[in-house]
Amino acid sequence: MKRPAPHILSVALRPALLLAPIALLALAACGQAGGSAEPPVSETALAAVSANPGAPRAPLARAVDALFTADGIGETDAVIVMHRGEIAAERYREGYGPKTRFLGWSMSKTVTALVIGMLVSDGRLHLDESPPISHWRRTGDPRGEITLKQLLQMRSGLRHTEQTDPPYRAETARLLFLDGRDDMAAEAEAEPLEAEPGRKFEYSTATSIILADIATRVLTQSEDPARRQKAMSEFLSARLFGPLGLHSMMAEYDAAGTMIGGAMISANARDWAQLGEFLRHGGSVKGSQILPRGWIDFMRKPSPRAPDYGAHLWLNRPSGTDRSVLFAEQGPASAFAAIGHLGQYVIVSPGQRLTIVRLGKTREEERAALVARLAEISVLYPAS
Repeated sequence: MKRPAPHILSVALRPALLLAPIALLALAACGQAGGSAEPPVSETALAAVSANPGAPRAPLARAVDALFTADGIGETDAVIVMHRGEIAAERYREGYGPKTRFLGWSMSKTVTALVIGMLVSDGRLHLDESPPISHWRRTGDPRGEITLKQLLQMRSGLRHTEQTDPPYRAETARLLFLDGRDDMAAEAEAEPLEAEPGRKFEYSTATSIILADIATRVLTQSEDPARRQKAMSEFLSARLFGPLGLHSMMAEYDAAGTMIGGAMISANARDWAQLGEFLRHGGSVKGSQILPRGWIDFMRKPSPRAPDYGAHLWLNRPSGTDRSVLFAEQGPASAFAAIGHLGQYVIVSPGQRLTIVRLGKTREEERAALVARLAEISVLYPAS
């Protein structure tokens, strides 16, 4: 066979040579498009999501997976997503599981507010009256002007500072573990006013411990620590934990027998989720009204001094300050949450029929990134 002349070969190859860069560009573009696409969802991620989660399954699996795998958000130990009362997703870090109890830290405050609500509904306490703390009621003591409502809305005016770092100087840590450990309520109630009652929002664990002490004083007049603890424990079992089926939930008490209602209530992840569902249903369980709906409405009503805070619940609304605890720009204003130290969350959105629980360990500087990941779950669910 006769070989083609060199000049003919050159002409024949020229179109191919010209097309080669174009082909490479096309392949590069395909590669870039493929690179921007998210990788397939892992079997582990999909296994954590139910068959019909009420949202696109793969994106939900990816969003839950990110809470366990993403950098810069700390360590997630448990996640539960509930939609329409059913578990849509549930996942645990290795070493944790459905029976693991998680300390709620400041989510305990919400439980304390529910106890107060029951005593108010019983007519044994009154929102707009001074609580039964005898030394506040002495003639001339300005703390006698503090009302129960102001305590619940964190605007008592008492000189409390919520500080946890550094631990050796932090007022909250000293109250819980050092100066106040034998009688936390006495330590908290001894503080003077720094502002007129009702005028200043000051989030504080000490305030919730005062409320736990007030509830205990209503339940028993005894000063004996064992009797005080027994009275509160029996009340919780009969009126809250039992009716809600929160069988793992338990409270801790100080040496004076006062429930540490600002920080030391623990439960497994499913029971924290069930608490959220109770709030979502306005205080009812399977149609039985355990707590008046009006009390839950009150807890969700913005405090006069903090639009993003109700009565021992955080609200998904702008704070009007540089404080941002949830995702007000993305989620509905009707959403609210119990939030605890180190990134504990029970987020409830009634309009979406949604409850999200995240439990773990996240430093304060990583909180915003964690909340952004939680928002990715929320936006997958439309409003009902």
